[in-house]
Amino acid sequence: MQLALFDLDHTLLDGDSDDLWHRFLAEQGVVDTARFTAERAQFSADYREGRLQVQDFYAFVLKPLADNPLQQLQAWRRRFVATCILPRITAAARALLNRHRDVGHTLAIITATNRFITEPIAAELNVSHLLATEPEYDGTRFTGRVLGTPCFREGKLLHLREWLYRENFRPTETWFYSDSHNDLPLLENVDHPVAVNPDVQLTKTSETRGWPIMHMRHTAAISAA
Repeated sequence: MQLALFDLDHTLLDGDSDDLWHRFLAEQGVVDTARFTAERAQFSADYREGRLQVQDFYAFVLKPLADNPLQQLQAWRRRFVATCILPRITAAARALLNRHRDVGHTLAIITATNRFITEPIAAELNVSHLLATEPEYDGTRFTGRVLGTPCFREGKLLHLREWLYRENFRPTETWFYSDSHNDLPLLENVDHPVAVNPDVQLTKTSETRGWPIMHMRHTAAISAA
């Protein structure tokens, strides 16, 4: 098999699904807007600087799942995907997926954002394999905790290896598309690392190592430097 891996936020999606979800919940009056804005800004700054405290971050982002019943969360999620996500899936992202699909590659999305948010997005993109941070569910409600290792930084590499082992997949060639320097552990372990809408740190690394750089915003078609 040949395996094409894709980050989601700021890569296939023109935006951050976790951030958009919490903004949506704030508009519904589910979370406190002022507190959300301040805490999210700090987490975003820490993420960009590579100093994110992972457990604190997931405690923050998973709290609305723990505070609300599943049926209500699912209703909110349907409206969220329709109003906040679909307009941010670029034609360039769909074309990139199709380019790999058309030559028979296996496609997978691998994202730090939790599965509850990202599962319907992967379905909309027609990508059947999703590796994501797993929110713990006790059979009745979400607990607000992460099940296992978050799919973040080195955790993405761990999730990938565990998934390949479970599925008995042995890829002969691999691609990974990402926007963030936080994904360097995985980018450094594939045959074809590609920076998409890269942050400053990933831009510098890509230029130094000769990795392709792609720009996929709503105003840009697929292009590679």
